Parts: sequence; C-alpha cells; structure tokens
Amino acid sequence: MREPILVINAGSSSVKFSVFETAAKGGLLAGAHGQVEGVGTSPHLDVAGAHGEKLADEAVEAGDHEGAIAAIHKWFAAHVGNEAGFSGIGHRIVHGGLAYSEPVLIDDRVLADLAALVPLAPLHQPHNIAAIRAVAAVAPKVPQVACFDTAFHRSQPAIAQQFALPRELTAKGVRRYGFHGLSYEYIVSTLPDVAPECVDAKIVVAHLGNGASMCAIDKGRSLANTMGFTAVDGLPMGTRTGVLDPGVILYLLQNERMDAHEIEQLIYQRSGLLGVSGISSDMRTLLASPAPAAKEAVDLFVYRIGRELGSLAAALGGLNGLIFTGGIGEHAAEIRARVCEEGRWLGIILDEGANAKDGPRISSLDSLVSVWMVPTDENIVIGRHTRVLLDRFQK
Repeated sequence: MREPILVINAGSSSVKFSVFETAAKGGLLAGAHGQVEGVGTSPHLDVAGAHGEKLADEAVEAGDHEGAIAAIHKWFAAHVGNEAGFSGIGHRIVHGGLAYSEPVLIDDRVLADLAALVPLAPLHQPHNIAAIRAVAAVAPKVPQVACFDTAFHRSQPAIAQQFALPRELTAKGVRRYGFHGLSYEYIVSTLPDVAPECVDAKIVVAHLGNGASMCAIDKGRSLANTMGFTAVDGLPMGTRTGVLDPGVILYLLQNERMDAHEIEQLIYQRSGLLGVSGISSDMRTLLASPAPAAKEAVDLFVYRIGRELGSLAAALGGLNGLIFTGGIGEHAAEIRARVCEEGRWLGIILDEGANAKDGPRISSLDSLVSVWMVPTDENIVIGRHTRVLLDRFQK
C-alpha cells in the first residue's frame, strides 16, 4: 500500500485534516482525521480514528499555521511510525480565479497566483496559503496539490458568469466565479447510489452552513451559483451579508464615512445571521432562542433560500430534485421543512417523518420534485484529486 494522503482545510484559527489510505484497487480508505483548533490562542490537537475512536486530545504549541502543521506532522511521525510521512498533501483552496479550472501541483508560480487572489477571498485565501507554506517548511519534498472551490463552476455558460460591466473590467476577471464547488462535486458523485433519479436531472443543491450557497446543476454540470465574484454574495450566512445592493456600499462610503477596511469587516464578519439577530451566527442558537430578532434572522435566511430556489429553477428551465447539505442542511430539519414549504409552488411535498429522521429522501412519493438530505465530504474529493494527480506525475 502506498503512503497515505493528507488533506488539509485551513481556516483562520483552525487547521482541519483527514488522512486517506490508498487501497489495492486505487480507491481511498478514510483513516485518521481531526484538527488543531485555537491556533494562536489556546491551540489544541484532536485526532480520531476511522471509526471515531479518540487518538489524541492534547494541548500543542501552535502560535500560527506553521506551528499547527508541525504539530500534526509530529503526532503522525510519533504515533504512526512513518517518518517518510505522506505521499502527497491536498489543500482546499477557495479561489482559483480564471487560471485554475482543475487541481494542480503547487509550485512557486501557482503560489504567487493564489496570493494575487487574496482580495477576492479575504476570509479564506490567506489561511489556505499559510497552510501550504507551513507544509513546505516541515516537509519540503512532499508534493502539494491545490483543489479549488471555484473549479466546478467553470462549466457554466459565459452569460451566467458575466456582470453588466464594461468589457475591460470583465476581461480583467471581474465576473461571477461561484464557490463550494468541492461540496457540489461530491454530492454529484453520490447521486448514482443515493438518488439515481437525480443523476441526469435538473437539480438544485443547497449547501447551507456558516457559509451558504445554492447551485443549479443539470446532468452533473453547474449552470448557476448564488455566490459570485466573492464568497460574500448570495444567501445571508453566519456573519456575511449575502446579496447587497452596491448602492449600500456607496452610501456607507459617502454618508457613514466608513473606509474600505470597515466595510470589509461589516459585510464579512458583522452581518448575516449575527448582524440581524444581534445574538449569534449559529443557527442552533437562533432556533432555540425566543428573541424576536432571532426569529427574524431565521425568517430572512429561509426567505432568501426560497427566492434563490425559484431563480435557480428558472435558470435550469425546470426542477426535478432539491438536495440539502452542509452543517445546517444536514442537521436542521426545521430549516429543511420551511424551505420545502417555500417551494410548494414547484410541486414539493415534504414527508415530515422522513425529514425528522434525516432522510435521505425527505419528500413524499407524490412530490413532483424529489427532495433529499445528503451529507457532504469535501475532503474525500480533495483526496481523490490528489491521488489522481500524483499518480499521473509519478509514472
């Protein structure tokens, strides 16, 4: 068996990881997984085995992403007994711009290209890049692979990617990119087994979590995504505004005297469910709260999903299936039920019992649109891409 693949998903204060072994026939087997959280404050390493058994639960030294990666590397070297480490490391990279429509081996040129895209994904891209550099510091000879959240959406028609802006700006890359592509790619890969009737159909996938988006997919290909130039567009999210009239930005600049940094903080970190409720960005907290502002935040979230569902059905020219995924989509039966009620005009009829049991099918048999709950797994998609790319270059 070849050396395992490590998958890294780096956030601002955590580094999540999964290990995949390569089976004899080339498939991937899930191994240990975990995270270093509290990076820079109170870093803590948690590792679980393939079946959920606890393997590590300890404080570590990790003042930055380099320290977090070093802690992960050190733990595996000590407990797995494999000093050679990993055959390759795959990274989730939020933004690939126009240049990257498929996974690539990371070199200095690729790293420079990714750094140039930081203004388009300021919440994510810097941490993705920090993790790449941290790996290079502790394991410089291990090949690294970048897998992009934007790549899945490059199949969209040109008109779906275009803003009504002067052509010179479009030519410079000011266009709709779409995000959560690795999640959507995984959902499409599961359909033959989970929902075969959706394989060659017109479907909408709702990836609902702290970051939230929806995607219109026709026969496995992305046609439209609620996110656009950046990952702040579309649905209201945990702390992000979602769609916002650009005139609001002008108003904030001209009348509230806010500068660019203050506006960035507002639209990425102080808005969304947190901003409307004034209580929390966590849907679980809001659903449990009796506060009117919490209800209003939830109501707005559901309303916007319902509006986008209609828009995406129009882009598809019809709708055969709706699939919920992501942290909220997978665990908040109430939200799923309310979204289905918003979509009754499309012929959606919820099976309340199936929804309460988390599906997978949560619509009734006489529903014109079948509705499903399918857990996502971005890491296995990254692992597969990494394995394929390594095999291609190591032949």
